[in-house]
Amino acid sequence: MTSIPMQVYRRLLDELGPQHWWPGESSLEVMVGAVLVQNTAWKNVERAIANLRDADLLDPHRLVSTTPAELEALIRPAGYFRLKAKRLRSLIEFVVRQYDGSIDQMCSADRHQLRQELLAVHGIGPETADSILLYALDQPVLVVDTYTHRVFARHGWIGHDADYHQLQDYLVGELPEEAPLYNELHALLVNVGHHYCRKTPRCDECPLREMLPEGGIVTSSD
Repeated sequence: MTSIPMQVYRRLLDELGPQHWWPGESSLEVMVGAVLVQNTAWKNVERAIANLRDADLLDPHRLVSTTPAELEALIRPAGYFRLKAKRLRSLIEFVVRQYDGSIDQMCSADRHQLRQELLAVHGIGPETADSILLYALDQPVLVVDTYTHRVFARHGWIGHDADYHQLQDYLVGELPEEAPLYNELHALLVNVGHHYCRKTPRCDECPLREMLPEGGIVTSSD
């Protein structure tokens, strides 16, 4: 029998089509974006990344040599620029120190060890670490977020009190370990969260409407 997460994936892919995530011209851009997108819209991140690109700083060794003031000014469009500059510098310093600035070396590392190393970097939490692993390094690591939790909790497939790793473990246990699938599922769930499974849900229009709990009632604790 097909698992619930796989049913969700297939239904969303049929209804919404491929999402073509994550935007970025290089793995480093994706890593930078994973830090800058915290608490802001992607359009703001794009402006900040464009500034870094125009300054010819999308290289780990050049980026790590910038002054704090210069980096803050360039990423200002992404908001919280002082905090994010510190977090971004910490990440790039780690990449240069531990992997000599080489994305290829990072891709060749044991992904479980690399995840723990990323989580030890200032400002890198589970979602950001997993986004780097999946989208920048093409590793089969599933990203879950607020939208993932909302969709699965409202349908009764997980508890509302499930934390990041409980939700991640549940989904990984029900899906093939494939980076392209993980990539697409996360992007599709973000789409659903943006357009349908909002604070006030639009269940009648949602691609998952036929999978609602009995009676078509969504329960919510958010």
